Parts: sequence; C-alpha cells; structure tokens
Amino acid sequence: NEWRGEFCNKKKNGELYWESACISSIKNAEGVITNFIEIAEDITGRRQAEERIHQLAYYDPLTGLPNRALYIDRLSLALARAQRTREMLVVLFLDLDWFKDVNDTLGHSVGDQLLKSVAGRLTDSLRKEDTVTRLGGDEFALLLPGIDLVENAAGTAQKILEAVKKPLMLDGHELNITASLGIAIHPADGESAETLLK
Repeated sequence: NEWRGEFCNKKKNGELYWESACISSIKNAEGVITNFIEIAEDITGRRQAEERIHQLAYYDPLTGLPNRALYIDRLSLALARAQRTREMLVVLFLDLDWFKDVNDTLGHSVGDQLLKSVAGRLTDSLRKEDTVTRLGGDEFALLLPGIDLVENAAGTAQKILEAVKKPLMLDGHELNITASLGIAIHPADGESAETLLK
C-alpha cells in the first residue's frame, strides 16, 4: 500500500544524503501492482541541524565530553542498575587547583587548551564503560559503574590524579597542575543521584 520513512540514500555521484520519502503502489484494473511512485525530499540539512542541537544539548562544546544533563541521565541509569544488581557505583568529582590563575596569567586560550588536555587524560585513564563529564569551568565529574572493591575506587582515583599532574607544554609554557578529588560510593555514601553528587 504505502510506506513512509527516512533513510540514508546515495546520489548518482556517490554522495550520501538523508531522504524523507513516501512510496505508494500503483495498481491496474485487476488490482495487480504495476508501478511504484515516490515523493521524496532531501532532509540532510534538517538532520544535520538536529544532530547539532543534540550535540549542544548533551555535550560540552570545548572538550566534547558529556555535559551535566547527560551525566545526570547516565548517573540515574547506572544508579538504577546498581540498586537492581547490588553493585557498587563510584562518583568522582574533580576540580583543578589554581585554574583561575592560569586564565589570569596566561590567558583563556591556554586555559581552554589545559581543559582539553585534562579531558583527554581523564578519558584515557578510565574504562570504556566509565563516563567523564565537564560540569563547567574546571570541574569534572566521573562515573564508574561496577567497581567491586573500595580499594579499586581509591586506586582509580590515585591513577587519575597522577595522570592530571603530569607536566604539560602549552604555548611555550610548562604547566604543572594538580587537582582536588572527592569520592562518593553507592550504597555506602548515598542511595540517590543528588546525595552522591553532594
């Protein structure tokens, strides 16, 4: 009868594009399908705009990390799973020490480079299933589901601090930064996302 939908199609020159289409059958007098007719629209621009809106809504534009909204969503899902499976869930909050001084003395451009470097170091220090988020400014939150021992959480926290404090060369300046880190573990330190974040 009729099909409506969106799909990725290919132009004659090989270029891919998004198409919204309605395809209907044409039947002869006996009711046998003889042809199909398609009404189609190139919606590539709209799809790109939707992806951009999604990116802006859930990801930090500077570092590309998930933002607060996506972190809260992932934390809620991980918390529900941890409560169901009785696993530990670790929430880490990391704040760079003296970040304001970097911005004030070396400029915001160097500060931005520093944040990107730290974001990369944090991501590289964790497992695939973990989440690193930039909450804003120089504050990062990390979510580590499925940690089996408190000692493993402490070990991961130490590994993160070591990764952050490695010297960095940015715009001809060697920076030695440190960070402050707090840990909350579900269920010992709280049962809700709000309590764990506090």
